[in-house]
Amino acid sequence: MPPSFSILNMAMAQLATPSQSIAEMLRGYSIEVNPRDSKAVDAALERLDKGTEVFLTWIPGTNPMDMVWPASKLNRAGLVPVPHMAARHIESTLQLQQLASRLAGEAGVDRILIIAGDRRKPAGPYDSSLAVIETGAFQRAGVTRMAVGGFPEGNPNISNAGLEEALAAKVTFARTTGLELSIVTQFCFAAEPIVEWLQRLRSLGIGIPVRVGLAGPAGLLTLARYAVRCGVGNSLHVLTEQPSFAKLLTEKGPEPIIRGIAALGGDNNTAKLPLGIAGLHFFVFGGFNKTLDWINAERAQ
Repeated sequence: MPPSFSILNMAMAQLATPSQSIAEMLRGYSIEVNPRDSKAVDAALERLDKGTEVFLTWIPGTNPMDMVWPASKLNRAGLVPVPHMAARHIESTLQLQQLASRLAGEAGVDRILIIAGDRRKPAGPYDSSLAVIETGAFQRAGVTRMAVGGFPEGNPNISNAGLEEALAAKVTFARTTGLELSIVTQFCFAAEPIVEWLQRLRSLGIGIPVRVGLAGPAGLLTLARYAVRCGVGNSLHVLTEQPSFAKLLTEKGPEPIIRGIAALGGDNNTAKLPLGIAGLHFFVFGGFNKTLDWINAERAQ
């Protein structure tokens, strides 16, 4: 499916003077860390502001219990660990219960990100994030804040209608059970699909907070590789068909996308970010320190 955004609109978004500066858009950002990367965990402990949400990735094929100790260290340092839960990677009900118990009890975790996972055949009894949420395993352990995935450009494994239906079911479940639900989106390389998706979400009456996922600074080949792996099909055209914009992304990081979101999101003279955006979330494909260096430089301007 061809991208819905035009080169003209993208250029206008970049050139527009948004009501929010880059520094303002970066307030309250979150960032991911591989819990098995001890250097990145240590850098997070040393460099991040207290209260920053640090998402701990569950790499397929690794032991999810490896998240417990890093989560505990982050929590003790005043950071907020947010472990990833991939429903299709969970091997059994017992493993799920042990994960919930250890993360909440030993590491003090009070929120998680739960996604379906990209495994074609589930490793255990759960084939969706909702199936895990409905077990109540994390809620019984005291975890009542959960983020789920959002896909501004769709998901190659499910139709857009299916995505909307699944999200609506999670929102309904959260409303009826008192669960505090939010969304973290997949990354994109253009602002317009993100804004269009947010506008669609709000038109459906889904007003829960959204963190917009962005790729931190990285080389062109690295960005393209992760885009293919993660199914970011539409805005991948930005990298392959618009060399000047692709060069801008690799040299300036996601700044053009952030400016585009602020511009396309409409005028906003309040302290809040447009379209109910709770903050930005950074995938660190080019490395944790490189992404954090870029964030700090932008916030200092």
